[in-house]
Amino acid sequence: MMATNPLDRISASKKVIIKMSGLNLTVRVHPVVLFQVVDAYERRNADSHRVIGTLLGSVDKGVVEVTNCFCVPHKEHDDQVEAELSYALDLFDLNRKVNPNENVVGWWATGNEVTNHSSVIHEYYARECNNPVHLTVDTSLQGGRMGLRAYICIQLGVPGGKTGCMFTPIPVEVNSYEPEVFALKILQKTMGVSPPHRPKTVSPMLDLTQISDAANKLQGLLDLILKYVEDVIAHKQTPDNAVGRQLLDLIHSVPHMSHEQFTQMFNANVRDVLMVITLSQLIKTQLLLNEKLTFLPTKTN
Repeated sequence: MMATNPLDRISASKKVIIKMSGLNLTVRVHPVVLFQVVDAYERRNADSHRVIGTLLGSVDKGVVEVTNCFCVPHKEHDDQVEAELSYALDLFDLNRKVNPNENVVGWWATGNEVTNHSSVIHEYYARECNNPVHLTVDTSLQGGRMGLRAYICIQLGVPGGKTGCMFTPIPVEVNSYEPEVFALKILQKTMGVSPPHRPKTVSPMLDLTQISDAANKLQGLLDLILKYVEDVIAHKQTPDNAVGRQLLDLIHSVPHMSHEQFTQMFNANVRDVLMVITLSQLIKTQLLLNEKLTFLPTKTN
């Protein structure tokens, strides 16, 4: 049980001490974290207006990479906060057995603002990690979107007097691994009008279909770049130095190879994809046959 302690006002005539640690941090949140937060909010108790939990990830060179999270059951009263800390510790220990590289980097809460109880909860996480991050996810969709904000707590006070903390916003962005990007693209295809009580379903594309789709998108982007370059050369469009530098970096990133070398590399990659598809189909067929043979009824004499 954690009891709240409201901060007293600090007199302007006194010298104020402010500890500005952690202001150079940047938070990168992965989509799986947002899905887990929304899922925990949808599964909350009927009398719960806010859901909190622990953020897991890593910190490297001023960047907090949030890759996982879990919910912590709690109850908020007017003068205190009750949280099941033993449950949080047990769940963290279980997660460490699966993901040993993930550590506690802060905590999250649903809503679009920092409440009076946030300082008490933040004080607990300050004992679990250095400069914990507080992430708020607006599940009420104010403004038509799910707002995402990140804060750190700055210590302030007067010498020999009252001390407290102040939540200060820090930059936050959504970052995705390649598998997460693929999953998000599939989820985007489920958006649209569907019959009532019958959600729209989309099946993952085959590997060759994905290659064809990616090639078509790449061709469209190349056509767009060529049109921009031709318009700039013909003085139909004002050149942009930033775009020019990005195009130059893009050209330098392309390896120098002949047409025959590119054709050989492309054909080799296609053969690798076909081999993986063939092996996966064989394994799937073998598993189905094994399942049929295992559960085949035996005759008794």
